Amino acid sequence: MESRTVTTPAGPTQVRIGGPDSRHTVLLLPDAGETADVFDTVCERLHNSDLRTVVPETIDGLDGSGVFALLDELKLPWVHLAGSGAGAELAWSVAAGRFGRFVSLVVADRGHPAVAGPDGRIRDASAPAAEVPTTIVIGNPDRRAEADASMRYVTGEFRVVELAGVGNVPAQAPAEFASAIALRTGSW
Repeated sequence: MESRTVTTPAGPTQVRIGGPDSRHTVLLLPDAGETADVFDTVCERLHNSDLRTVVPETIDGLDGSGVFALLDELKLPWVHLAGSGAGAELAWSVAAGRFGRFVSLVVADRGHPAVAGPDGRIRDASAPAAEVPTTIVIGNPDRRAEADASMRYVTGEFRVVELAGVGNVPAQAPAEFASAIALRTGSW
């Protein structure tokens, strides 16, 4: 994979770009404290599905304006968006209420910010709906109610995929996570 530095409002951000030249690009956002390595197997599978991938080395310091700056600098007007943990929260925040920049959203173990998590906390009660087809992949059954409740905050087609006993979806279930992303890139 090619390594490239892009400029964001928070400063330079290192990204990995890989896969075939394709009309479909997937932006993958890792959890806080994780590096892009968590998506290595996921990216390999996506590349085999004729998808291009962009992965920041870390999301530390990256916010919504940084995601848009990254996409602008890479000249990516439309992307499929995927994230895990804090990367999923960032994905929700940039996809919510912004029709037209993202083709689909796939998140691991995080529901919409306006829905209470397993601890009963709501991250952002005023978060708008995501206007894209969305899949939530959950490895922890405690997140099922959060995932199901997120449906009312998605205006596109909505799916929940439950994987029992998976602590880190991209690392421990890369085939399933990549499949959920690849299915969202198809027109079926």
